Amino acid sequence: MSEILLDCRKLQCPQPVIQARGLLQTDRPERLVMLVDNEPALENVTRFLVSQGYATSFEQEPGLWRITGVAGAPPAAVPAGMGAGVTDPAGAVATARPAAGEAKTLVMIISPVFGSGDDDLGARLMKNFLATLPEMGDSLWRIVMLNGGVTLAAADSPVIEELKRLEEAGVSILVCGACLEHYGLVHEKAVGQTTNMLDVVTSMQLADKVVRV
Repeated sequence: MSEILLDCRKLQCPQPVIQARGLLQTDRPERLVMLVDNEPALENVTRFLVSQGYATSFEQEPGLWRITGVAGAPPAAVPAGMGAGVTDPAGAVATARPAAGEAKTLVMIISPVFGSGDDDLGARLMKNFLATLPEMGDSLWRIVMLNGGVTLAAADSPVIEELKRLEEAGVSILVCGACLEHYGLVHEKAVGQTTNMLDVVTSMQLADKVVRV
């Protein structure tokens, strides 16, 4: 069985995913072992390998995670919270909504408050905004949360129920893994799927309209 070891320690997302994608564009080993040293990379690499037809497993070792992907094997269980999802060729998480031919609107949330000025007012406006987003109908495709916006995905967020309702309605929610790590919220995320900048850029390419909040 052919095997390749890819050492991606000290690389922040999306570099480990980009490294894996680059390798698979030129070679397709039966067994691919990747070393990463941060949890967002663990989740994103696992999801990417599953999307490329690799059954995955991982072992935690001092200071690193060893991810093993086996091509063509029966699908392995993806660690809790890592939903493998359905992905497009670039690795960005895809969704069945909206239907083919319909416009896709991407909403990017980069702050926990709506607008600038008074943060208390901004927090109330953000809650109202998320509660009203369903009025966009089926054109609302994806929400991407970056920088301070990822704090809204935490379990104690004042808008967590609004976000959960959107997700339950079929809206894809991607939450920046590097941002979660920066704010110490990797284990506090209660909605959405951890993502990386490659997914973000690909989502922008796929969207018909991008709204930045």
